[in-house]
Amino acid sequence: MSADTRRRWLWIERGLLGVGMACTMWWGLASLSAPRFQRQQRAHFEEMRMAGAVSTIDAAPPPIGSVVGTLDIPRVGLSAVIAEGDGEATLRVAVGHLPDTALPWHDGNSALAGHRDTFFRPLQHILVGDEVRVSTRHGDFRYQVRETRVVSPNELWVLGPTDRPTLTLITCFPFTSIGKAPRRFIVKAERTATAEANEVRPS
Repeated sequence: MSADTRRRWLWIERGLLGVGMACTMWWGLASLSAPRFQRQQRAHFEEMRMAGAVSTIDAAPPPIGSVVGTLDIPRVGLSAVIAEGDGEATLRVAVGHLPDTALPWHDGNSALAGHRDTFFRPLQHILVGDEVRVSTRHGDFRYQVRETRVVSPNELWVLGPTDRPTLTLITCFPFTSIGKAPRRFIVKAERTATAEANEVRPS
């Protein structure tokens, strides 16, 4: 191997090392930003509720990235802040509400998306009959899981309107796959109870 070839390979190796280090730093920053966002936004959300923040229903949709509420599924240990939007910037730090679907305090089909390797990993253990809780400044909502299924990414009927108030949770599948997952795991839950925001009291 000539001296020029060795130098060329040396620069390639250094370039790949630099890319690897940059990716590692990006992953580290991303893994730190999500917990920080969750802590800060959950604290702010609870402060608003305890202070009796206005609970009238807004006509305008919430801005992308703003906090919609919190999602809890006690049996599987899932607890996360819900933010408006389904872009990567939102899903990196929160569970995202799909803007084209109903908000939890409205009737219809409210869809939430999350990454299978972060917030929605516990969904691999969910069962029909599990209770799902969504808390917002417009009220608290309880749902019961009616079904789970695996679909292809183009089966958009899962986001369609429903006669009963419904919560649809969406994540990639299989949970153990590496890289881009070929299918979607869907949880369908129907609303069973509602508590108005001004009736909520801190425990």
